[in-house]
Amino acid sequence: MAVSSRVSFGVMAIVALIFSIALPAVVQAQAPAPAPISDGTTIDQGIAYVLMLVALVLTYIIHETN
Repeated sequence: MAVSSRVSFGVMAIVALIFSIALPAVVQAQAPAPAPISDGTTIDQGIAYVLMLVALVLTYIIHETN
């Protein structure tokens, strides 16, 4: 019983050693993800929302005075 546990421990130690050597090489080989690029549509949409809000406020102000 003691021999089989030593053998299984040895096998597990060898497998752990192989994984500890091989896995960092795989991780370093992967390229990083590219940075997100803004094409300006988000900025345009934000400006449009602000202009619509200004138009809504001006409409309420103009109709309040009548």
